[in-house]
Parts: sequence; structure tokens; C-alpha cells
Amino acid sequence: MIIIAFGLVGAVIGGFNAKRRGGTKLDVAQYAAAYAMAFAIVGLFVTVFFSRSV
Repeated sequence: MIIIAFGLVGAVIGGFNAKRRGGTKLDVAQYAAAYAMAFAIVGLFVTVFFSRSV
């Protein structure tokens, strides 16, 4: 669940960044996908950390 939440937050942040920089629809999609993947990886590590600490 944490991974999905991080991925969605990353996609939103990436989309806003691309839109703010004046990107086209494809730029927004690429930034959203890249940020979603990066944030999902961070979410994976957070999930593993929480599951190991309990």
C-alpha cells in the first residue's frame, strides 16, 4: 500500500513539474512515469524498513 501511495504522489509531482516547465502532453507523461518509478522504489525501501522493524 505504501508503494502505491508513493508512486501516485510521484506521478502527480512529476506531472506538475513538467507542466510548470511548459512541457507537452508527452513530456508530462514521461515526467509522471519517471517520478512514479523513482518514488515507488523509495516506497519499497520504506515498506521493507517498516516490515523489518516490527
